[in-house]
Parts: sequence; structure tokens; C-alpha cells
Amino acid sequence: MLAASLALAALGVFAAGCGEPTVRVEPPHPTGAAEAACRRLFAALPAQVLGESARVVQPASANAAAWGDPPILLRCGVHRPAKLRTSSDCLAIDHVGWFSERATRGYIFTTIGRDAYVELSVPSAYQPPSNALVDVAAAVRQAVPVRTPCV
Repeated sequence: MLAASLALAALGVFAAGCGEPTVRVEPPHPTGAAEAACRRLFAALPAQVLGESARVVQPASANAAAWGDPPILLRCGVHRPAKLRTSSDCLAIDHVGWFSERATRGYIFTTIGRDAYVELSVPSAYQPPSNALVDVAAAVRQAVPVRTPCV
């Protein structure tokens, strides 16, 4: 739960830059196959998630993206969720498997069985939160190879 709270806490810190609000985020630092997958993912991400436009993230990173206010935050190359077990439920959305965790201010969804763990933090203001997964699924499917499909 601490990791989930920390991830959503990253959503709440804002700064102003060039008259446009930015989202402060702690980007992950993937290596190897995960790093390459994350580069491909960020080139394929949609301009909008849940009808919300992309936001600028600080520090600038190829491993973090945000949309809307409150921000929906995507981070690529995060660590495996501490609570993820082989027996954990897998939410399959558009051929992408996700592990979901309830957090203090919303939900955190993390991909399962791919070359990189992709985390999507969705604040409670967006209902149902799983609809955000539909908007990013095509990019994840295209950019981050599956190793073990969600069953």
C-alpha cells in the first residue's frame, strides 16, 4: 500500500512553467529490454486519455506521461508491484493484462507479463477508473512485447 500511496502522491505535486501547469513525477529508470519497450511506448501514447489532454511532466522523461487535472499518470519501467502474486487477479483489457490496486486517492494499474511493467495511476475523480486502460491498451500492446499472457 505504501508503494501505491507514493505513486499517487506523485500525482499531486504541481509546478508552473511557461504559463502551463506541469506535473511533477518521479520517473523510473528501466534498463535493457524494458528501456527499449518504454521508448517505443512513449512514441505510441495517445494525445488524450479519458478525454483529457496530455500534460507536461517534470522532470522531462521518456518514462513518464500525464493527462488531465487531476493528472492520470503513466510510468514505464517501474518495479514489479509488491503485492503481485501468481494467484493475483488479472484484468484483461483489449489484450493487455493489468494488476489493480486500490490506493488512497484512486487506483494503480500495472501491466502483467510484459517486457516492462507499465503503471497507470488513475485518481478517484475518473469513474470508472478502468476506462483509462482502454485508451492506453493499443499503445502498450504495440510497444511492450508480451512474455506471459494474462489468463
